[in-house]
Amino acid sequence: MAKAADLAGAAHLMLVDGISYLDPEPAAFEATLEGWTKQQRARLLKWDGTTKPRLSLVRRFAEFSNQYPWQWQPAEFEAFIDHLRTKTPTFTVSSGRDYQNHLRLFCEYITDPRYGWMSVCQERFGEVPVQIPHEWNTVTHVSEYEGDPSRRPLAYDEIQDLFDAADGRVEEIRKRGRRGALTAMRDSALLKTYYAYGMRRRENVGFDLADLRRNPKAPQYKCHGAVFVRWGKSSKGSPPALVDAPSRWWAGSSAKHLVGAAGLCARLLVEFVARDGGSPVDLLAGSHDVAQGRMLGGDPPGREGQ
Repeated sequence: MAKAADLAGAAHLMLVDGISYLDPEPAAFEATLEGWTKQQRARLLKWDGTTKPRLSLVRRFAEFSNQYPWQWQPAEFEAFIDHLRTKTPTFTVSSGRDYQNHLRLFCEYITDPRYGWMSVCQERFGEVPVQIPHEWNTVTHVSEYEGDPSRRPLAYDEIQDLFDAADGRVEEIRKRGRRGALTAMRDSALLKTYYAYGMRRRENVGFDLADLRRNPKAPQYKCHGAVFVRWGKSSKGSPPALVDAPSRWWAGSSAKHLVGAAGLCARLLVEFVARDGGSPVDLLAGSHDVAQGRMLGGDPPGREGQ
């Protein structure tokens, strides 16, 4: 076999030569996981979102098969995926493909001659790891959308009820004279900002006043026509993506009303300052009545005037 290179996670850097381990198999297994961790760190992959779940899955599969990686065969991999589907009725195609890809990446790491694990396993245990996922026992990604067809988007009236419930919490807490009105106002502002600009959770958390932009294609929205997202979804070790998130497709005077409300909510959310006389709540109460223009600030196509 080819000589291992001095790469992050290489076997000769994880296991010290000339030392006899009391439990050589568990020690070698932990060394492969530590080496794979170092290899992923070298790629600048995130720990919480990428590396940690991958390591957890490998340990889970090893526990299920009661074998070490150099003993794994495709049959154990197929039994593991079948077990997950049987145990979890809600197990989705996308989850299954993620699990399969994670195990494939680990097997690619320990079977890559540049890392030297095949030589180490052959020398110490008389067996070598193999690639257990292959084209006949893995999910093929042929459709861009793999969502559950039983899940549908909320209807206009349902979203209206959702917004009204969020606004109602603010008024209810204020009328009762209890603390928490500002927190409820924050939640309502977050909810409307999500819908107005189609932002992810992390994108909304990183939102700031300076991110509000004018949209040249919708000048009627003024400074609330778009948001410059600085914390967009990243991939493959890249930094957060920079994205322009325009306001949604609704139009008309009621669109101004909603987008203006979303901008106001965002400003109050970022500043998070309670003003004298409860004016933030008064402003929100006057701006959040989106029922005047149906839902999302306007009638959907084909329902004008209904």
